Amino acid sequence: MRLVNRPLRLAACTAAVLLTAAVGCAPQDESPGGPRAAGQGPRSCDRGKLATVAPGKLTVGTDKPAYAPWFTDDDPANGKGFESAVAYAVAKRLGYGKEAVEWQTVPFNNAFAPGEKKFDFDINQISISPERKRAVAFSSGYYDVRQAVIALKGSRAARATSLADLKDLKLGAQVGSTSLDVATDTLRPTRPVAAFQKNDLAKSALRNGQVDAIVTDLPTAFYITSAEVKDAEVVGQFATDGKGREQFGLVLDRESRITGCVSAAVDALRKDGTLGALEKKWLTDTVDAPVLK
Repeated sequence: MRLVNRPLRLAACTAAVLLTAAVGCAPQDESPGGPRAAGQGPRSCDRGKLATVAPGKLTVGTDKPAYAPWFTDDDPANGKGFESAVAYAVAKRLGYGKEAVEWQTVPFNNAFAPGEKKFDFDINQISISPERKRAVAFSSGYYDVRQAVIALKGSRAARATSLADLKDLKLGAQVGSTSLDVATDTLRPTRPVAAFQKNDLAKSALRNGQVDAIVTDLPTAFYITSAEVKDAEVVGQFATDGKGREQFGLVLDRESRITGCVSAAVDALRKDGTLGALEKKWLTDTVDAPVLK
């Protein structure tokens, strides 16, 4: 029986190899979250029937605590705050109502670390970058990012009007963040930038005088100075470098079959004005600061 079945098995394997080769040679859209990126494209995105981690559910990850203005009351599931609202808007576009969305706690750095993911997508102010795309997949960008500097009122750092004024000061930022990258690469400070596991630790270091200033994205900077460290102020924001805008994207498993579907949902929300409306609702007071050059 083994001798009889062997040619059939060889034929099946040969067919599989030929099919794989044909698929592998097909042109692919390699842009972040392009419709053919890492899985199902828009034509195969049956609403509410995607290849999700839990059938019939959409599992969304984010860190804890979940900071304002991205989330409200440290509760991602309440739909309040920009990223919570974006997550539910994407879910709705994919065919999943609020009751079908399950939240999962995922530490910031774990979201884009190599390895299999237990969420369908993660939303946590994570910027799309070539380095991170080697380990995970990203959707299209849902928010254009600007980085900013926070310092205590009346301090030398608070009087800075240019990047040069910050170079010999002690700066801090969250580890693994583009805020840390910008502080290090753009400023090229005379002292190493202090890396903190969470923004809470960076804020404490600022209050205690361990650092002169901290770097975060602009909306977070405005929230920190208005609600958490009220004796601090936003000194200014970094100018774009002309190499392309920085964007937050939804993070997916590198082999996710729904990346194209999620990107298509984000693109649709941008096109119909939903993302702009949510940004205006939740981030309207956190968009203006002098540019440091």
